[in-house]
Amino acid sequence: MFTKKIYLVRHGQTEFNRLGMVQGSGIDAPLNETGKEQARQFFEAYQHIAFDKVYVSALQRTYQSVQGFIDKGIPTEKLAMLNEISWGNKEGQAFTPEENAYYWNMISRWQQGDTHMAIEGGESPEQVAMRLREAMTYIMSKEEEKAVLICMHGRAIRVLMTILLNYDLRAMDLFEHSNLCLYTLVYTGSLWQVELYNDTQHIKKH
Repeated sequence: MFTKKIYLVRHGQTEFNRLGMVQGSGIDAPLNETGKEQARQFFEAYQHIAFDKVYVSALQRTYQSVQGFIDKGIPTEKLAMLNEISWGNKEGQAFTPEENAYYWNMISRWQQGDTHMAIEGGESPEQVAMRLREAMTYIMSKEEEKAVLICMHGRAIRVLMTILLNYDLRAMDLFEHSNLCLYTLVYTGSLWQVELYNDTQHIKKH
């Protein structure tokens, strides 16, 4: 029976995260010092896992977050299909009251089922789901890879979790995320089971 275990992590903190600015797929921000420390702690906690492959998005904050595993020589592949949602012309902007109102209006519309609605100049959840399904079809085709580490982005993780668990996209905000949080999922041959949910026990607070 074909099985696979996925360790799914969100990237570590960037300055955009710290300052409360809109990031998205159009902002290729590096990790800040906090993010680098989060990455180091995650590696320290999970370096014993024999990953067959590491998958990252095309944005540097993802591969910086799993740099320790890459440095071990674990085969690594960048997939732009794993990129964060595009926030269009909102990217790089601070969350002013006006921008915050726009954001929450979009979230509300998506929760009501308007998941084909795209952000101004950006993507809709349906468009993100389409490319994430393509990414997962590719990853799942590698049957020899029994344990894989995937590093991606917050909104994209929400969308991916609805896909894997066969939830309606309008439910994506049920799946919470923090910087360098971990989800673990096991494919049993017919369905996905969640073992860890938004876990941050590996991150030591200073």
